[in-house]
Amino acid sequence: MFNTRKAKPASKVAAMLLGFVGLWLVGISSVHAVIEIEITQGGESAIPIAIVPFGWSSSGSGSPPEDVAAIVSADLQRSGNFSPLNREDLIANPISGDIPRYGSWRLAGVEFLLIGSLQKSSTDYSVEFQLFDVSQQKLLTGFNFKVTDQTLRNAAHQIADEVYEEVLGIPGAFNTQIAFVSVEGSAREKSYKLQLADADGQNPQAMLTSPRPILSPSWAPDGIRIAYVSFENRNRSAIYVQDRQQGSRKKVISKEGINGAPSWSPDGKRLAVTLSYEGNPDIYVLNVDNGQTRRITTSPAIDTEAVWADDDTLIFTSDRSGGPQLYEVSSSGGRANRITFEGNYNASATVSSDGKNIAFVHGSDVGYQIGALDRESGLFLTLTDGALDESPSFAPNGQMVIYATEKAGRETLGAVSLDGSIAQSLSLDTGGVREPAWSPFTN
Repeated sequence: MFNTRKAKPASKVAAMLLGFVGLWLVGISSVHAVIEIEITQGGESAIPIAIVPFGWSSSGSGSPPEDVAAIVSADLQRSGNFSPLNREDLIANPISGDIPRYGSWRLAGVEFLLIGSLQKSSTDYSVEFQLFDVSQQKLLTGFNFKVTDQTLRNAAHQIADEVYEEVLGIPGAFNTQIAFVSVEGSAREKSYKLQLADADGQNPQAMLTSPRPILSPSWAPDGIRIAYVSFENRNRSAIYVQDRQQGSRKKVISKEGINGAPSWSPDGKRLAVTLSYEGNPDIYVLNVDNGQTRRITTSPAIDTEAVWADDDTLIFTSDRSGGPQLYEVSSSGGRANRITFEGNYNASATVSSDGKNIAFVHGSDVGYQIGALDRESGLFLTLTDGALDESPSFAPNGQMVIYATEKAGRETLGAVSLDGSIAQSLSLDTGGVREPAWSPFTN
């Protein structure tokens, strides 16, 4: 809600609070636009891995509907942590069940080898894979499972997740989704859509569409519900919760004044929101089921953009010190403590799932970048070098931060690793894209 798209204007409320506007609800529908992902900066110590095309077996003719090995390779390469061997450089093409020639792969500079197979039956597919450690000459992991045409890509992402975790000891986040707002059309006739896409930008679906902006999408911990801000009657903003599977939605609050910046609690029962019906923008906790609210802050300043660090702690933006800074407060209320001190502008926090790190918008002499703060040590790091970077959102494994930015005057997304060493550019093939929100892990 603290506007980083332009220089800070003079009016306190007008400068720092984004206006809320209406949207129309539509059923979830497939769209053709996809997010194109470009690796702009890779890790210096990317791990060499050979990912061999999966063997294919079918009672009929034709090729598999998806190249599973190519999807896995793209996932791992996009992470910046792996450097897959080009297919033309593969020294052999073993499939699932074959014994690798470890010495030959080692001479090729490969540290890990992934092989697999895909078999089609009358109703589904059987996918099998094995991951080998070349230097230790042993099988690390592998399994087989049944999938359908609709879940084959998910199976490939799941394999990439398994490889990522087995090698790095960190859960992968390839089999997750990203919510974002796309913008198309002219200045007078723009079309805004709240969309969902796989983490690799594929399979986009539109949940909402509107001739006016859509704001503040926020995932529930179940990965099914999404909260967002709407303005159904033009005179009063409202916060809705929508079920992405059923397409149903529920208005959870619409009071006088501002109703904004929803953020889900870890238990999925409450939303931290910004309300101003009692006079000033303050932080409240809203019970989603019964609509009851509890006021958390009572400051003459603007308090907004609260997110949950854990069940009992909220981190929010406030200008009570003269400029936007991040503060920490109990979810039951009480004294708020300032936690950012680097520079005169820090806002729009997102917290890693383990609660250890915070990413946020940091103002500097050259604009607005994404900064990160280690909560325990207090170590601050600037992760990006853009001029208008905003709306950060952590990946569920805490390793990457996705954010909104501008490139050549066009609204795009970026992603950066927590140490700043790996960077990606994400753009829509048509129109602009903003307000990203990375989904949680789901069962």
